[in-house]
Formats: sequence, structure tokens, C-alpha cells
Amino acid sequence: MTLLRSWVESANSADTNFPLNNLPYGVFAVDSETMPRCGVAIGDMIFDLFKAEEDGLITVADDAVFDVPYWNDFMELGRDAWSALRTQLTALLAEGATELHDYLVAQADVEMELPIAVSEYTDFYAGMQHAKNMGAILRGSPDLPANWLHIPVGYNGRASSVVVSGTDIHRPNGQMKAPDAAIPSFGPTKRLDIELEMGAIVGTGCAMGRPITVDQADDMIFGYVLLNDWSARDIQGWEYQPLGPFQGKAFGTTISPWIVTAAALEPFRTSVPEREMELLPYLDSTKDGLFDIELNVLMQPKGADKASLLATTNYSRMYYSAAEQLCHHAVGGCGMATGDLLGSGTISGPTPDEYGSLMEKSWAGREPFTLDTGETRTFIEDGDTLTLTGAAKGDGYKIGFGACVGTILPAKSFPV
Repeated sequence: MTLLRSWVESANSADTNFPLNNLPYGVFAVDSETMPRCGVAIGDMIFDLFKAEEDGLITVADDAVFDVPYWNDFMELGRDAWSALRTQLTALLAEGATELHDYLVAQADVEMELPIAVSEYTDFYAGMQHAKNMGAILRGSPDLPANWLHIPVGYNGRASSVVVSGTDIHRPNGQMKAPDAAIPSFGPTKRLDIELEMGAIVGTGCAMGRPITVDQADDMIFGYVLLNDWSARDIQGWEYQPLGPFQGKAFGTTISPWIVTAAALEPFRTSVPEREMELLPYLDSTKDGLFDIELNVLMQPKGADKASLLATTNYSRMYYSAAEQLCHHAVGGCGMATGDLLGSGTISGPTPDEYGSLMEKSWAGREPFTLDTGETRTFIEDGDTLTLTGAAKGDGYKIGFGACVGTILPAKSFPV
């Protein structure tokens, strides 16, 4: 597919993340006194869906669905409504259509909000290179856990800690134990990290006790966001045995502001890797489950003029697809809901310039790396800004997500 041209001129640039081919969905606020509303990114502008629906330009249901500051009401309408909206938007914004400038708002003039009301959040551990690296770092061996090649390993996280790009994150306090200490200590984490992930958003759910196939799961996924699952490695290392992540992962998860729909990513589908062990039949699928999406990690210290590129990798590095993860999540009878968020797990490639976490990049702090400013890092310091970017690249256009950004603030004092 080639670039689809729009009457919104900024959408026709090869550099934009938001051509007519994309049409990602978000929630924006024009000021503090006006309720946030649903919108569609097109070039450097936002098409106001609340106003368009109110004026009858857009119709997807008998009742209004864009008069609320989240996309959940629309998502639960299902795939036919998803397709109908995309068709209407493409026609309204295409080159040659009536130019509806009164419905456009500059992205530079708004504040972005969480695009969905997050129902539940589940984080997976589905990148093979990351799993092998973590095994080598923590256990001295890259051998995978016995279950890893058979199931998408994951844990239930905290929906209450999911925030939109641009939200500052305070360094978390918690318990940690030095290897040579007799008892744990309490205080701010010293090993604050990121995890480069993709997030899949469940658009239509399934009832408790009703398993789904991988193909059904794929149809349930509304779209994708960039996701940074911030991690306190020292807190996590003390608490995770035997039950897994808890406070070391519960203090913040940042997502990009725009939901790139599964429909926009369809031309970029690619297959999961060849399996080292045949999966059980319930994880079979007739579709390619991954997408060719280039991903970057950048770090900018406080006061620095520019960010340093730390890693470049690709979503196609994953071992399990989001649809396989969703299928496995529901197979035991767990009900899934509109607005559920599934983190892919850290995405890493085979070389250090593709590692999606600082734990890997610095090999648990043993190998400091140098930024473009000349400063060195092993983990995140206060004032550092971490940015994830990503885009699928077509013929003369790209399907981007907008940046996933967070700045680390000092830990808050614990009440005594």
C-alpha cells in the first residue's frame, strides 16, 4: 500500500506519524475547563470526533459514543462499528473531500489524556532474547524456564498505575536486600529501569468460563500502543520469589497517547518465529500474529540538549503474539473485558544495541554505557527522561504511535 493523500496537508508528509493510512484514536483536552474528548490524529492536527458526531458527520450507533472521555463505549460496539468509523473517517479526510477545518485542532495546542478506561492490566514475558538475557544475568545461564516454550508467561499488574505519555513518575520506595546484608533495607530504588513493550488493547471481551481461539482473540484486539513498564529491579529482585512481580512493577506503566488500530497495521503483519517446541493445539492460529514495527529507546538527562539513542529493535522479535497471549489468558475461564491492556513483555534483539531494558544494556550495572553527552549510566537517575518511539514503515509513509515519554522525579518522603 502507498500513501493515501488527505486535504490536511501535514498528513501527506513522509515524515508524519499520522497519514490518512493511520487514523489513530486518542483523547485530548483543549483546556482545563472543557471535558476531554475523543479525536483522531491526522498529520499534525486532531479531528474532533465529539463535534463531528454531535453535528451528524459521523454516525456509528443509534446513541452517541463519543460524548465521553474514553474509547471504551465505541470499542465494545465491535468490529463492524470499528470498520464503519474507519471508512467514514477516510472519506471525510481524503484529498478532494470537503475541507472541514472547523473540526481540526492542532496537536500542539492540546493535552493528551489516557485514551481508554483501563479495565485490567496484564504484563507478559514473551521476548525470547530478553528472557535468555535475564536468565544469564540472574541465574548465570541463558536457559529458559521449563514452561517458557509452551505458554506465554505473564502476571496480573495494576490498572491503577497506567498513565499516559508525558506523566512524570516518582522514583518508588520499597524494600530491597543487598547480597551481603543480613536483613532488607527500605528506601528509594537504586536500580530503576524501563521495559520496551507493545500494549494490545482488548476491544470486545469474552465471558467468564468461555475460552476463545487465537483467531477469535485476534479479532477482539482493537489496537496497539507503545508501553513502558517501569521496573525497580532491586525491589523486584527481593520480592519476586516465589510469586513474581509485585511492588517493583506496581508504581507506573506509561502508554503512548494514540491507539493505532489493528486495521491500520494489517499491511505489516508478519509471522511469529519458528517454534523450538510445538505449541499445544489450542494455541494454533490461521493468521500471522506479529507486526513489523520498528522501535527505539532514547534517554535524555536533565539539562541535556538532546536525547541519546539507546536501542533500536522490532516488535517482530517477539516469540508470542498478542492474540496468543489473549487466548491463553482466557483459556482457563478468565473473563476478558473491553479496555483490558496486555503488555507484550520486553522486546530485545540479539545484540546490545537492541536490548529493550537497562538491566540488559548495563548487564545488571556491571557494564556502564555512555550517552551522547559524555555521561555514563547503568540505571535511570532522577531527572532523566525516557522516550519510546515506534512506527511501521510503508511505501512513502509510516504508521506511528506518537512518543511514549516519562521523566523520573525524586522519590517522595515516606511518612514517619
